[in-house]
Amino acid sequence: MSGLLALLDDVAAIAKVAAASVDDVVGQAFKASSKAAGAVIDDAAVTPKYVHGFSADRELPIVWSIARGSAFNKLVILLPLALLLSVFAPWAIAPLLMLGGAYLCFEGAEKIWHALHPGHDGQALVHRKEADPHLEAKKVKGAIKTDFILSAEIMTITLAALPDGMALWQVAGALAVAGLIITVAVYGVVGLIVKADDAGLAMAARGRLAATRALGGGIVRGMPHFMRLLVVVGTAAMIWVGGSIIVHGLYELGVKAPYLGIHHIAAAAAEAIPDQFGPATEWAVTAGLDGMIGLLLGALMIPLVKFAVMPILGLFSRNV
Repeated sequence: MSGLLALLDDVAAIAKVAAASVDDVVGQAFKASSKAAGAVIDDAAVTPKYVHGFSADRELPIVWSIARGSAFNKLVILLPLALLLSVFAPWAIAPLLMLGGAYLCFEGAEKIWHALHPGHDGQALVHRKEADPHLEAKKVKGAIKTDFILSAEIMTITLAALPDGMALWQVAGALAVAGLIITVAVYGVVGLIVKADDAGLAMAARGRLAATRALGGGIVRGMPHFMRLLVVVGTAAMIWVGGSIIVHGLYELGVKAPYLGIHHIAAAAAEAIPDQFGPATEWAVTAGLDGMIGLLLGALMIPLVKFAVMPILGLFSRNV
């Protein structure tokens, strides 16, 4: 009997350790996924455009198709690659992270450039839809390709944010949980966004109370402004996170001046105001300076990509 009780005690101890490990994995997944805020916000800001122009009954199926593709990108393709990277080439994480950060800076700066210099190619999607019955499948495929780039950045940021010393299964679990959390959060929010107009119209038309009808009308009128705000926030977050990744990556590679300079300026700004506002001021100054570096880098990359990278890629694609 004493042997059985000892065995049960050992099993209970092992179960406690396993539960603590699972809790640690989930906690680290939440903590690490928060580091990818810029790419996550941009993902949520970009996706609604892929359902624009389609009938209301096709909006959620399109979002669901993109969400499944996003989960496949993260869990089936990028997760194994991230594990291989962490085992065989951990030294490559910082350079790859900087490459992803540079991409975020470039895309954010490019969005600002297009906002300041709008093109004239805005044809109605309805007309193209009538001319191309396969447009929905093409839109979903294009969205999943775009998501792959953002998901790669998200998974790389998450991997870099995990603490050292975690077992391989814990790293895999944390990446999987973070990937699922981000996918559900992004596409759940996207689903709410794309159906907000319909909900507002229904409330305005069939609401029993005047307040309900007024709220529905306010939602319908406010959604275009909200979408524009979401794009602005997403662009700012991309540039800020991209610049922050570049600054921290340079610090890890031995180029410490940008990081130390930003830290010194932010600390001086925090000391110049009352203590209760110090931490928020230090964060805001740091984020602003990181964003300025990200915007400058992204602006420098626009002509480089346009006149060097894209022609080379086009030449390669023609040869293939």
